[in-house]
Amino acid sequence: MNRLSTWPVPEDPDGVRPPVRGRETELAFVEARLDALARGEGGIVRVEGPAGIGRSRILAEASASARRRGTRVFQGAADPDEQFVPLGPLLEGLLGGEEPLPGAARLRDLATVPGQRFWLLQELGDRLQEAARHGPLLIVLDDLQWCDDLTLLTLHTLAARLSSHAILWLVAVNGGSVPPGVRTTLDRIRHAGAHELALGALGDEAVAHITRDVLGAVPDPDVLRVARRAEGVPLLLVELLGALREEEAVTIENGTAGLSARPLPPHRLPSVGRRLGRLSDAARELVQTAAAVDGPVTVARLAELLGRPSAALITAVRESLDSGLLAETGDRLEFRHDLIREAVEAGLPDSLRQALRRQAAGPAPENATPPSGPPAAPAGEAGEAGEAGEDDRAEAARLRTAAADLAATAPGPAAELALRALELTAADAPGRPRVVAETIPLLWQTGQAARARGLGASALTAGGLGPEGEARIRLALARLSVQSDFSEAVRQARAGAALPGIPAALRGRLLALLCLGLSMAGEQQAAEQAVAQALENADVTADHTARATLLTADSVVRFHRTDWNGAFRQADRAAALAAGLGDVHALWLPEALWRGFLSSWAGRSAEALAAAEDGVRAARNQGRAAAARLWLMYRTRALLDAGRLTEARAEGEAAYATTDEPGTGDLADVTLRYAMMRVALHTDDRQAARGYAEQARRMRREGAPLVRDVGSWMLALMADSEGRPDRAMAVLDEPAAARAGGRNGLAGPLDPADAPVLVRMALRAGAHERAARAVGAAERRAQLNPGFTFLAATAAHARGLLDNDLGHLRRAVGLFDDCPRPMARASALEDVGRKLAVTRKPEAVPHLDTALALYLQAGAERDVARVRRRLRAAGVRRRPGPAGHDGRWPGPAGHDGRWPELTASELRVARLVAQGLTNLQVAQRLSLSPHTVSSHLRRAFTKLDLTSRVELARLAEARDSGE
Repeated sequence: MNRLSTWPVPEDPDGVRPPVRGRETELAFVEARLDALARGEGGIVRVEGPAGIGRSRILAEASASARRRGTRVFQGAADPDEQFVPLGPLLEGLLGGEEPLPGAARLRDLATVPGQRFWLLQELGDRLQEAARHGPLLIVLDDLQWCDDLTLLTLHTLAARLSSHAILWLVAVNGGSVPPGVRTTLDRIRHAGAHELALGALGDEAVAHITRDVLGAVPDPDVLRVARRAEGVPLLLVELLGALREEEAVTIENGTAGLSARPLPPHRLPSVGRRLGRLSDAARELVQTAAAVDGPVTVARLAELLGRPSAALITAVRESLDSGLLAETGDRLEFRHDLIREAVEAGLPDSLRQALRRQAAGPAPENATPPSGPPAAPAGEAGEAGEAGEDDRAEAARLRTAAADLAATAPGPAAELALRALELTAADAPGRPRVVAETIPLLWQTGQAARARGLGASALTAGGLGPEGEARIRLALARLSVQSDFSEAVRQARAGAALPGIPAALRGRLLALLCLGLSMAGEQQAAEQAVAQALENADVTADHTARATLLTADSVVRFHRTDWNGAFRQADRAAALAAGLGDVHALWLPEALWRGFLSSWAGRSAEALAAAEDGVRAARNQGRAAAARLWLMYRTRALLDAGRLTEARAEGEAAYATTDEPGTGDLADVTLRYAMMRVALHTDDRQAARGYAEQARRMRREGAPLVRDVGSWMLALMADSEGRPDRAMAVLDEPAAARAGGRNGLAGPLDPADAPVLVRMALRAGAHERAARAVGAAERRAQLNPGFTFLAATAAHARGLLDNDLGHLRRAVGLFDDCPRPMARASALEDVGRKLAVTRKPEAVPHLDTALALYLQAGAERDVARVRRRLRAAGVRRRPGPAGHDGRWPGPAGHDGRWPELTASELRVARLVAQGLTNLQVAQRLSLSPHTVSSHLRRAFTKLDLTSRVELARLAEARDSGE
């Protein structure tokens, strides 16, 4: 929704708004930033403050000032009813106004297409960058707290990326109640150097000036006393004064405004009515009931008045707090301003208002839930401490029960209840460790991993927990750490399991997480021994929760032992048990994720993608941020395996954007960073690949052997892509030598499809023995698991490379025909074509053509260019046409049928270049950056197998004439 909220001060008859009062310092700062923008200095300014404080007026004044300077202004604002429109607020601002951003309609299309997030950010960034070349830009975005996730991602990504350009981002946010995703965005733009303007209450002088502006006369002390009831909030002040004027409660004599003799009625404030109107029925009833209570009120008391259990009010309470109508004070709710309470009450019919007042003043119903106790006594007032303590314990118990009930479906509210229960539990209470242990996983599941970790660490540091209390907290920390730090999970689980006298079931769960941590870390020998012992313990205790995790750990052990049938069997049993328990009760979140990884490694891409879609959907529907992040990372890997590189890159970018701890996390290392490195190498994005190589160097210093091995493999891939196979072999040999006879590590790839890559790499380095070992490992894996065609295909491919044997390579191609792993199949086809091209060039061409088509479909530009060279060496310049029996790549539906290979953007660029325009001229004509034009042209040349503009012009003439 494109709107500009302004300070609601009445305009003069000639349409001129009164001046802004009391914000001289803030406006001077904005003017200074606009001066800097005129000099080419961009940046970000964040305006924050509660509802009604004047944020939108500051934005309006800044926009007006920028326009007077000749600066191009884009204005947008979020709306609470349109939070699910992707990029809606920003795109409405860019498309609206007198001079919309060129091509922004295409950006709207991209925003609605799944998997196009990466390209959307790239194209939007290019368009803004190009627009800034012609003059400074001011981008205004109001009500950030209601923005959708894509707008938030775009804001912090592009603001940082375009920081060196003449673009000033001016954003405003309601600081009263900010969702976690918005708070993360605010943190990120602050780290990017954003300037902050925190708006507070107006001073008495400003209040007096506004009162005079609204009433048209100097206020006397009585009027000022009433005006001060707005507590310096401009919106409330203006509406209060407007109500006084409409109710004829003010008289003006001799230029002075005074109060009339009639009593002041309750005031109806338009802004309060609008906020009430946005609430759900349940939240509106709660706020209206609270208005009838004189002073702060507990949730338990409101529940009594409404005749509902406290837990049923969770969503309504959260909604009322988010609206800014109510605020929390200790364990009670109260209106942010008395004027708001009066306005809510004034909107009720008299009969209902009086009935609510009588009910609120009367005793609690006999059959109602007992109300919560009074606020805790201040320090030094111990007279009623015992009674208050009993009430606190009872309320904490109720909150914990409600949290447990909500954990499976609403973990966010459940975490808030758990934290509230923790606040009510004394530091030395015997049951406090259990409350801490219950709260940690709820925080972690809702994306607050750092807070959860800090809570556990503080409890352990404080001591006095007792063995069982300490064990429960260590179990919670191990559950958290198994997602992000395998070695830490092992440490916490081992320490907890070693504590004396703890219950058998508790020890069993700690042992289960110990086994999982060891297996995930790559400590296979230790994991195998621990799993066997822990399974016996789980059988004794009949604990299905521990057993589900142990079965997952056993599946991991069997996978690395190349018993893939056993790995799938145990993974299926674990996933079934976990599904029966529900994610909230499972030790590892989510157990089904490992089953998905097995599907990917087995070459079952369709199955893997289906699991990823189900996982992401379920996690998001349940509000489980931690699970959603894991499934997003896994879906990135599944998309890579399915040969959908553009979507994989977009999904990876989204996964990076959703994490609050970038650069850390063992699962992120071995899943997301590996996948993104492969995507970067296939698409020839050298800059991105170098960035992931830096991450790989960090991974080689991690404690988990698996993470170190995957980091080594990523660096080997990078070195080989740079034409340094010797360095690649050295990188792989270093961790193997460091082990000095210990664990049999990966010493190479985790994915079977990478086995031929390792063989090719070793042969280029002259390391024939290393290549032979890799082939032997691939063949043993296939022999031990005869039911997996993908393993047989990769083994045959590896053997064909080692022996330079056409028969094995052709066998691999045949086997890959039954496996939905297009990039692996394309690689085998390319190797068959490469070998045939030496002596039988005509036979080589169909294989290279099909490989080319698969690489084109995947968007693997580096591989496409390599196969083009092979075809040219074979004397063929292939002009790809519509899909046919030769497997050539079809163009997207709806494109010009004469140019099926090119996207719409590439075709627009290619046509203009064919007409003789330079890249700069094309950029100016299409409102793109020269970099974007070069990128489109490079892709077009690759797809069309061209090397010069002259060839493009000839091809365009031939196609357009119908030849």
